Amino acid sequence: MNGPNPLSITRQKLADAICQYQPPVNTPLNVSPWIAMSALQKAIRRGQDGLAQRAAATLLSTSPERLWRRCGCIAFEDVGVADLDTVAIVTAALAGKRFRASLGGEWAVASFIVSKLVHAPKCRGADDLLMGAELHPAYERARLDFACRTTADLIGIAVGSAPLPIRSLALWFGVGTDRRSSPRLQPRRGDPMAMFDVLSEAGIPPTVVEIAREGFRKVGDALCPFVALLHPLRQHETVVIEDDAFPPEVMVGEVPSWSLDVYSRPGRAALHAFLQGDSKTARWVRAHVPAARRVNFLGTVVFRVEGQLCLQRLRWPVADELRRLVDFECHGPHCPDATEILQLTRDDIPALNEVRLRLNGGSI
Repeated sequence: MNGPNPLSITRQKLADAICQYQPPVNTPLNVSPWIAMSALQKAIRRGQDGLAQRAAATLLSTSPERLWRRCGCIAFEDVGVADLDTVAIVTAALAGKRFRASLGGEWAVASFIVSKLVHAPKCRGADDLLMGAELHPAYERARLDFACRTTADLIGIAVGSAPLPIRSLALWFGVGTDRRSSPRLQPRRGDPMAMFDVLSEAGIPPTVVEIAREGFRKVGDALCPFVALLHPLRQHETVVIEDDAFPPEVMVGEVPSWSLDVYSRPGRAALHAFLQGDSKTARWVRAHVPAARRVNFLGTVVFRVEGQLCLQRLRWPVADELRRLVDFECHGPHCPDATEILQLTRDDIPALNEVRLRLNGGSI
């Protein structure tokens, strides 16, 4: 990945690889775009190529812009520093419809990059860093303060010696918090060019910075510079690759039960119905969480015990600690320590799956 023109080199690598690639038959699922997006990303995390391909085919036929943006986000959110070559290849594929036509067309490129994402090792460190910076109570003062800082101030913090979540917040405000709506961050128009330039000056390899810069230009997500911020930390750590332990699943129509998450109508309906029941999880949530927040709260907990799990997860100390912080300490003032509710929910996933199946049957 080294060289004077890393993006041009990567686009050529993508073109060469697709010449040797035979895409599967384009076979969409009969589901909504929201279910397809959930199935795509979680199937990629779980290494399920067949389902990921069908979900991608669904989005390509109904919401192509969502497919390309989602693939770009997945590359930085779920692969990240575990496989920067794959991140670069996916980013290169976002160059535009005309470019993809020159490589064999939309389906050939989409199928190829989805397969690359499925088989790549995974590191969710950038997403856990983002969630921790956005939600952890220890960084509330910084979230308020940084909205009023100058770009020069934010640059100094981002490349300084502050704790990693503080540096990431400075970087986030520096590139702009107005692109991603968050109730926890004041909107601030950023200066992405200045922030990416300073990452290069801070010793992060230019190729890594250029991949992150191009990813941010295409998808506008802070995950992109966060991958660059994590890269030098990853280089000095001992790593292992392990599979997460997955809870039980059932098929609901054409997709696994974990596709029905809080961001889809069927998923929200199942969470709402489950909360009316007598499971230990439902009783705990009703006892601790205000009624208006219960579905979103449970949806977040279900994501931690089911939705974010991966095959081939890259385990290294920084990523493990970021994951721990988000798992246990970022669920709001009504849940300062999520240890108990995470275990209860993990145990009750079969009961939630029964509700998902009962409400949706074979039609979602």
